[in-house]
Amino acid sequence: MVEQKDSTTKSRTIFNDLDASEENFDSGITEVDSVCMSCFKNGRTKLMLTRIPFYRDVVISSFACDHCHYVNNGIESANRIQANGVRYKLIVSDPKDLNRELVKSDFALFKIPLVNFEIPEGTQKGYLTTIEGIIDRVITNLEADIELRKEIDPDSCVKIADFVQKMRDLKDFKLGNFEVILDDPSGDSFIENPIAPAKDPKMSVNFYKRTVEQNEMLGLNNDENIEDQIVEKTEKGEVDLRNEVVQFHNNCPNCNAICETNMKLTDIPYFKSVIIMCTVCDNCGIKSSEVKSGSGIEEKGVRYVLKLTDRSDLDRDVLKSDEASFEIPEIEFFMGPGTLGGKFTTIEGILKDAREQLSEKCPFAFTGGDSESKDKAGRMKECLDKLEMIQNGHLLNVTVIIDDASGNSYLQNIYAPDEDPNLKVEHYERSYEQNEMLGLYHLNQAFHFVHSFFHNVLLSNSDLHPEHKYFEDRNCH
Repeated sequence: MVEQKDSTTKSRTIFNDLDASEENFDSGITEVDSVCMSCFKNGRTKLMLTRIPFYRDVVISSFACDHCHYVNNGIESANRIQANGVRYKLIVSDPKDLNRELVKSDFALFKIPLVNFEIPEGTQKGYLTTIEGIIDRVITNLEADIELRKEIDPDSCVKIADFVQKMRDLKDFKLGNFEVILDDPSGDSFIENPIAPAKDPKMSVNFYKRTVEQNEMLGLNNDENIEDQIVEKTEKGEVDLRNEVVQFHNNCPNCNAICETNMKLTDIPYFKSVIIMCTVCDNCGIKSSEVKSGSGIEEKGVRYVLKLTDRSDLDRDVLKSDEASFEIPEIEFFMGPGTLGGKFTTIEGILKDAREQLSEKCPFAFTGGDSESKDKAGRMKECLDKLEMIQNGHLLNVTVIIDDASGNSYLQNIYAPDEDPNLKVEHYERSYEQNEMLGLYHLNQAFHFVHSFFHNVLLSNSDLHPEHKYFEDRNCH
């Protein structure tokens, strides 16, 4: 994010809050002359650096040509690229789903499998619209030059007309329900959940680690990050993370300025070793912490179900990994994997962080103007009030569920080593989707390929070298 410093050295952003009032309507708008890509004459582009409430900083552009009346609008993220990619899958089953707000970045892939329609990544500028808006945009663009195509290529014109009619039927639900997929390796795209903060039964949201190819597409360096290098040095004995705090320079997650990160390895009783990192930025004042597992992904996922019966239950230690979800069914509250990040805190602390996440970073939850929904805003405020009551111990006898497919989360048993009557711990086999989210499916494919390769090589050689015999005895594992 671009920052300016005043005389008091306090950080001040050049991105103004989105405000439709008349006195602020023209503030922050920059106009420049630019070439029209339709008639190649001079047009006018308006740029506005703004902050979408509870979302992030964006650059909104609007182009208009007075000669050919061509117009074009776009939106680009001004924030740093997110740590993980994100994949949304939505089942559109009624007209209300067509009105869901949607942010599509430059790097997002948009698909409707039912009609074999796809907008590849990098082919369009980012924009803010709705599901119906994307379908209308496709219809408009395909119909723009259909008359010209009739003379040049009549066969393709007929196919385009058939597809346009299919898209209209899709919007009118004549083809039934359909699935929408929005896959963005940059993590800057979004589809609205109209019943937030409750879990949306029609939509799944998965955060994933980017591949080397996706990092190259985004212009990111594929070298090992600093944290991985320190962990590798720890394994070699060059750095003692357990008995000392390691400091290194990093970029601030808020303003991107250089700041210091502290890193320490610690042991959690009756669990495992974890790496705790804390970042403090002197430029913007933000403080952030992150927890990573000191070991790999467990063989099974884990689900903790805790009944809050006393105020003291809020003081239980919690290690929540980035892959864990957090749910309170009694108040219809659900936050999926990747939303709160990795944390080592207490039940009270995680409730506080959840309230802050909803009130400060939830897109379109409390926004005004045409996108405002009084029912949605009221439901969100009611949920925040209930979260605050639970956090303060005024609302008890509710259930807290932490579900972690990676198995790297932990909820303290205050009766340890005896059984906790209010805490249920369940270990389960992961689903295919969960293994895919954790990147294990592709890892297993690679392992089985290597296993088959060695096995076939060994079978094809009758006289085995002693080193090869070792692999055969171990069954290539």
